[in-house]
Amino acid sequence: MRNPLLILLLTCLAQGQTARDWRNITNGAVIPDESYADQPYIVKTEDGAWLAVITTGKGAEGEGGQHVVSLRSMDRGKTWERPVDVEPANGPEASYAVLLKATGGRVYVFYNHNTDNVRQVIGDKPTYKDGFNRRVDSQGHFVFKYSDDHGRSWSAKRQEIPQRDFEIDRKNPYGGKIKFFWNVGKAFANQGSAYVPLHKVGGFGEGFFTSSEGVLLRSANILTERDPEKIRWETLPDGEAGIRSPPGGGPIAEEQSFSVLSDGSFFCVFRTIDGHSAFTYSCDGGRSWDASQYMRYSDGRLMKHPRAANFAWRAENGKYLYWFHNHGGRFIREHPKRRTIAYEERNPVWLSGGVEADGPNGKVIRWSQPEIVLYDEDPIIRMSYPDLVEDGGKYFLTETQKDVARVHEIDASLLAGMWNQAEAKGASKAGLVLDLAGPVPATVKVPELRPFYQRSRRADLGKENLNTGLSLDLWLRLDSEKRDSVLLDSRTADGKGFALRTTADGAVEIVLADGRTESRWSSDPGSLSDGKVQHIVAIVDGGPSIVTFVIDGKLNEGGDARQFGWGRFNPNLKTVAGSPEMRIGGRVLRMRMYDRYLRTSEAIASYRAGP
Repeated sequence: MRNPLLILLLTCLAQGQTARDWRNITNGAVIPDESYADQPYIVKTEDGAWLAVITTGKGAEGEGGQHVVSLRSMDRGKTWERPVDVEPANGPEASYAVLLKATGGRVYVFYNHNTDNVRQVIGDKPTYKDGFNRRVDSQGHFVFKYSDDHGRSWSAKRQEIPQRDFEIDRKNPYGGKIKFFWNVGKAFANQGSAYVPLHKVGGFGEGFFTSSEGVLLRSANILTERDPEKIRWETLPDGEAGIRSPPGGGPIAEEQSFSVLSDGSFFCVFRTIDGHSAFTYSCDGGRSWDASQYMRYSDGRLMKHPRAANFAWRAENGKYLYWFHNHGGRFIREHPKRRTIAYEERNPVWLSGGVEADGPNGKVIRWSQPEIVLYDEDPIIRMSYPDLVEDGGKYFLTETQKDVARVHEIDASLLAGMWNQAEAKGASKAGLVLDLAGPVPATVKVPELRPFYQRSRRADLGKENLNTGLSLDLWLRLDSEKRDSVLLDSRTADGKGFALRTTADGAVEIVLADGRTESRWSSDPGSLSDGKVQHIVAIVDGGPSIVTFVIDGKLNEGGDARQFGWGRFNPNLKTVAGSPEMRIGGRVLRMRMYDRYLRTSEAIASYRAGP
């Protein structure tokens, strides 16, 4: 007798989508912490270790006892040595550390330090009823220590990095005598100099930071100078203003992330409260910057992003990866409390792949359409403040949801698909269970579909998510009189099964039902055109329980019609098995069906291949 569980496992392995979804953050390796855990950033030391720093503490973010610790791992983050205090928990707040490895293997750690032990700062009313903000981890002094033993210990003395006053400092309630700032941007080196990002803050109030902009602290000699007292610093860019939001944008421009391009120019991406992330380039080592613009895909469409960390990294192969959350637009920009509402919805995480191209003034980055890379099954869980680590040809991402920080190995084929997205052509064979070329019959037998979950072998015999999925890949031609009609329908008389139908507003909708639970999601309004041969891919991803549509090679992102181009289906949907026969509308010219979720890159490649 054949073992059905064994058959399921072998099928999943063949498709690269096992029941243990690597994208689910709970499957990552935990980085130890005290309770709160933030900014798990890593460098590889000269003795082969991964050296991580995190901001941690026994309380919540911003509470007393918050401090910086470091940890070492010799097995790519699977296990960690005992944490080492960079600053003690019983001292003033020490927060938001980043690392830099210098010549000879010395490692520097840079962080906020409440050296003066200030217990409150002036904030806006009515957010702070008495006019004082008592969270004091984003002000004070920016300092560093160093390690000459690969992070096993740190220098006893901390050194302060001087910051040049900008207009935003002089306009704060203390005229710059107390500076408001923090940092999440990784330090980097270029042409013998080191650069450490810093995010200057104008004040505290609704949304916590009420205005912000980015600067770079540059040292021309830190990479080689052994005496910390002799290290020199300057604050860039030149002038009175840092990196700000695009013209007409809001007062928030923060969490700047920098990459060095092959021609030596700098790329910077950062968050705003305008519903989109923004970017800029510098061709003179950060002394001046182009006018900021909102991030776009290579096809010119705007990327959506809330007020969350969005980082870009240059990989060792010279290509780029960009972490963001793929929603926002005017629904954040026009919200009356956009400073606050923009913090929400950091699950799932999406990645875009970048490749260099020639621009009018030097190299620029062209960004692919995105893929889901990490998620939690709980939609309220938020993950952020990542780092990219490459080791032995493998790719790893760190992240934190403020309580647990983790390391995740990333499937390299996901990244290759995005980097090659502009050239890839052809329909995938993996997981293909039905392939109908024209003329397409009016009815066809429905292949057996796997359930989305089953009873587990745990002691409580509870739910086990199988991370399965469904993808429908169609070519069709619509006529105006046939709007609001069915394209595919496998539903029984009592509604069990799935259907794909057009809607009156020029979209296509998928219906998923198991007889007790029904979910629906549609493509963006107006995404279908009358009389035109079009390609539609509806993707049902059972890991994060998300539906996406790719229409004519473009992933729906909501446009101005809605904040989200992707939608969640009910995680209690057990199956979409319905009638043994599926009815097919006369407008379908070609149809493929997969018993798994397709990646965005696969859907685009299928479109490029044609009917």
